[in-house]
Amino acid sequence: MTHRAVLDVPDVTSYLIRFQGWTEERFLQEAPEDAFWEYEDGDVIVHSPVGIRHQDIVQFLTVLLRTYVRTHRLGQVLNGPAVVRLRPGLDYEPDIFFVGADQMNRLGETYLEGPPRWVVEVTSPSTRRYDLETKARNYERYGVAEYWVIDPEGRVVVQHVSVGQRYRRRRVRRGRLESQVAPGFWIDVGWLWQDPLPDEWTCLQSILGPSPAPLPHRPPGM
Repeated sequence: MTHRAVLDVPDVTSYLIRFQGWTEERFLQEAPEDAFWEYEDGDVIVHSPVGIRHQDIVQFLTVLLRTYVRTHRLGQVLNGPAVVRLRPGLDYEPDIFFVGADQMNRLGETYLEGPPRWVVEVTSPSTRRYDLETKARNYERYGVAEYWVIDPEGRVVVQHVSVGQRYRRRRVRRGRLESQVAPGFWIDVGWLWQDPLPDEWTCLQSILGPSPAPLPHRPPGM
């Protein structure tokens, strides 16, 4: 028999619900491709639909990071609900994750086996504690070298960087924030709090700077 327990319901539009009694095989077969479900040792965690601001920030950062990674041939950038299988029985669907070129052999049709190099999660009211505590512990334990938690309500980015076997944490509210695993990539944290968000291509020109690598063609409508 499957049981259900509500993990966190800050309001009627933001929630996490845990379904117990699932196998990992069932999760990988039945988790929908258009919603965020995650799996922790027999429990499926269902996320409420994300808000517009959350989606805007994810799309904005994805354009910046994916274009940078492609330009420098560093690997691949993916979005949830693509699955990261940190270990058997622990499957997350990060908002954004970066798979290094030397990790591509672990990227299969269904999931990435093992940790990516970098994960970015954008919090919502229901996921803030989950992202900052539960996921941070697991990303640290299973070898994600860098982890950013972007909190739009608190207007802060919490950067976690592996130092030995532990994370060093840094809270950044404004100014330049540099990735430690994607050489040369940085953002101005203030970009994330602008409404509307700034133009991605203008930001990319700032990030890439003077470079022999041409900026990729700008998609129509962007």
